[in-house]
Amino acid sequence: MLTPPPISVPSPRRVLGLDPGLQTTGYAVLEATDRGPRVVDAGVIRSVEGRDPSDMAQRVRALYDGLCEVLKEWQPSAMAVEQLFAHYDHPRTAILMAHARGVFFLAGAQRDIPVISYAPTKVKKLLTGSGRASKEQMQHAVARELGLAGPPEPHDVADALGIALCHYFATGGNSSVMGGARSATFTGVNMKALLGDDPDDPDDLTEDNRSESA
Repeated sequence: MLTPPPISVPSPRRVLGLDPGLQTTGYAVLEATDRGPRVVDAGVIRSVEGRDPSDMAQRVRALYDGLCEVLKEWQPSAMAVEQLFAHYDHPRTAILMAHARGVFFLAGAQRDIPVISYAPTKVKKLLTGSGRASKEQMQHAVARELGLAGPPEPHDVADALGIALCHYFATGGNSSVMGGARSATFTGVNMKALLGDDPDDPDDLTEDNRSESA
């Protein structure tokens, strides 16, 4: 008897959102379904538990190892990361954020996963209508869009979910990257902010495989 060929089952389409921080990084994994985005995992990766806070090498290694565990388990199609501000009142903050972002880009590149940056104001404007939205407003907006029972905690996780949602909406018709559901109902999304044609919000979406001017 001829053995029938194995049935090919397409891999779930997932995006990993990251709210980078050198001490605590929020992460969230969204999966595209026929009814819209679904949360499959979310949490934080910490770099200082049981480690010397001044040992930078060990801290970035902890972030790298933690992210690799998430990537291995969920195998996302793309990673979405918060973009650095163009200007910081405290330059040290930008430097510390850059340490964390560099680790995440390396992990993505090693696995040929595209890494896309989204400006924080763009994510806030998309979900709340205001680029200056508070942490609490973002939590409630994320809960609304994902149908959660309550605002996600802590703030790092809520921000990671927001970044993942931003990428989900941005690639709603691109199945090769994420494949959002056309039938999904987006209850409060400001599509003008997403598409970049809102005159009150000049920030644009950028990809980190191109040079950044920040």
